[in-house]
Amino acid sequence: MSPAPTDVPDTARRRAAELHALLHHHAHRYYVLDAPEIPDADYDRLFQELQALEAAHPALLTPDSPTQRVLGQVLPGLAPVRHAVPMLSIRTETDTTAAGALAFDARVRRELALAPDDPPVRYAVELKFDGLAINLRYERGVLVQAATRGDGETGEDVTHNIRTIGQIPLRLLGETAAPPLLEVRGEVYMRRDDFERLNERQREKGGRTFINPRNTAAGAVRQLDNRALADKKLSFFAYGLGDVQGWVQPPTHSATLDALAAFGLPVSAERAVVAGAEGLVTFHARIAAQRDALPFDIDGVVYKVDEIALQRRLGFVTREPRWAVAHKYPAQEQATRLNGIEIQVGRTGKLTPVAKLEPVFVGGTTVSNATLHNVFELRRKGVRIGDRVIVRRAGDVIPEVVGRVPEARPHYVPNFRMPRQCPVCGSAVVREKGGIDHRCSGGLFCAAQRKQALLHFAGRRAMDIEGLGDKLVDQLVDGGLIRTLPELYKLGVAKLSALERMADKSAANLVAALEKSKATTLARFVYALGIRQVGETTAKDLARHFGSLDRLIAASEDELLQVRDVGPVVARSIRTFFDQPHNVEVVEQLRAAGVHWPEHEAALGPQPLAGRTLVLTGTLPTLSRDEAKALIEAAGGRVAGSVSKKTDYVVTGAEAGSKLDKARELGVAVLDEDGLRALLAGG
Repeated sequence: MSPAPTDVPDTARRRAAELHALLHHHAHRYYVLDAPEIPDADYDRLFQELQALEAAHPALLTPDSPTQRVLGQVLPGLAPVRHAVPMLSIRTETDTTAAGALAFDARVRRELALAPDDPPVRYAVELKFDGLAINLRYERGVLVQAATRGDGETGEDVTHNIRTIGQIPLRLLGETAAPPLLEVRGEVYMRRDDFERLNERQREKGGRTFINPRNTAAGAVRQLDNRALADKKLSFFAYGLGDVQGWVQPPTHSATLDALAAFGLPVSAERAVVAGAEGLVTFHARIAAQRDALPFDIDGVVYKVDEIALQRRLGFVTREPRWAVAHKYPAQEQATRLNGIEIQVGRTGKLTPVAKLEPVFVGGTTVSNATLHNVFELRRKGVRIGDRVIVRRAGDVIPEVVGRVPEARPHYVPNFRMPRQCPVCGSAVVREKGGIDHRCSGGLFCAAQRKQALLHFAGRRAMDIEGLGDKLVDQLVDGGLIRTLPELYKLGVAKLSALERMADKSAANLVAALEKSKATTLARFVYALGIRQVGETTAKDLARHFGSLDRLIAASEDELLQVRDVGPVVARSIRTFFDQPHNVEVVEQLRAAGVHWPEHEAALGPQPLAGRTLVLTGTLPTLSRDEAKALIEAAGGRVAGSVSKKTDYVVTGAEAGSKLDKARELGVAVLDEDGLRALLAGG
């Protein structure tokens, strides 16, 4: 870094040097080692501070500044690949409000010299994926090379790993002839559900868990040995072009993406073309509302001037296109202080260490508690009370501590140890041989397990007992009124009215809800029992397969393994549950209390949707989403969350979204509610 002129204050010069060193260090940890030490939000703050210093003192701006280049380097062991067309970064708009979109549109209009009464600029709007940028090189339609972004000029050859990603075609599809050369740019990422399943497998076998989907995908792609990808399911979205020869690019970016989709490349359905600043603001707000429900992580949206001719007019500034910007959302990782660790006892008796944090705003909400999963995970992460830790929250996933911020501790802090007695009931805490979870041995004797079992039993997707919530369950258990599930149905208005804040009308409503819940389905009842490893979907599969509870109770492990998606662990858990005499006694007492369902549900009639996959989108005239799903599943069908080539039908209602567009693009049959009912009737 060349010395700055004397008119730059010493404090500014020293701070700029510090920021250079910090940003280079953290960029190396993030891009090269895939082992970040600080959250993205902290890095962004340092980056913005340097930008502000350079704007105030232009003499501090040097060619080696972190603000002037795309960061990243080629790792030893992977062959370097020189990009024929540089993989440039997009300018980031860090104002997460609507002002960020307004500022970009105003800048574009100004640089195009548009008058206020000129038509609005049309923009292609997309998601900003949180993964690893990749360049795919197709020669005459065949994938010949895949390379990472690297430093923008030179990347790393990762063809051997990219070939293992099923979404990426090895040969381009389509009716038109493939170009002699087509370089496709896109993002390799990991879906949240795939990431959670990966970490769950790691916990089960006592292995190390991964911090987040982005770093897991990036690390997997850059492995020298692609056998390391065997247990990591990666995905890909295309979003642009690199070098192209012998192919005329469509006149707009949106049409280019359509062309890539026609070649068989995966392109996100969450994209659109909007007009002017108002369209940008609306898209940013719409995706913000959907962000938690997306199956993958994003950290913003991307706006691009749609017309290629206008892109060329706007050009580039400091290796960034003037015609595009990434508009961020609030960070989903933040650093805070770990003030303590408490133990939470779940309905199955599992003891989970919970971090008590200095409140921190992350992922759109204030977080003060986060899971630490188990003591082995806690030790692996090296987290101790008093540390500054990184907290992650994504979607509906429970916030978790993903690691500590490396810094010297002022004094010795001992490792956290799991208690020998349950903090709720005092029963012995045990750990199965070879297992990683500690559990209370108290069973229903333990109030925590009793409370959680009751709440699970009463849940909307289980017995659906309206009015039986946390506070009431606390009173019922703490007051000794309920010790087992069947005792719920012995509650009367007089006994309930005597409870705190429980008027006669509320008591009568709860008794009526209890009476109503007695008429249920076998699937709901099995799910309500709270059998370990048996979720809602597995309960439905068990009900369909066996048709009656007696057959299920008598089923051997081998017979259970014949059920769809039931493996050895689940089969063993079900068999263990029904081998306990007190569990079978609870079932019989619930039946004696009047809980019932249609027996032999699997044999009630034909299943016209057996083996079919349906997707629901929009608002149906008379059916709620849950009601439609229940009808489809009762007819043997499966309801998926996204449209693919494996989808048989898309059922649409009012305000159908991008799923309808995707269905039309793939040629999937589209039905309205009447069409669904006809299908259910065997039509």
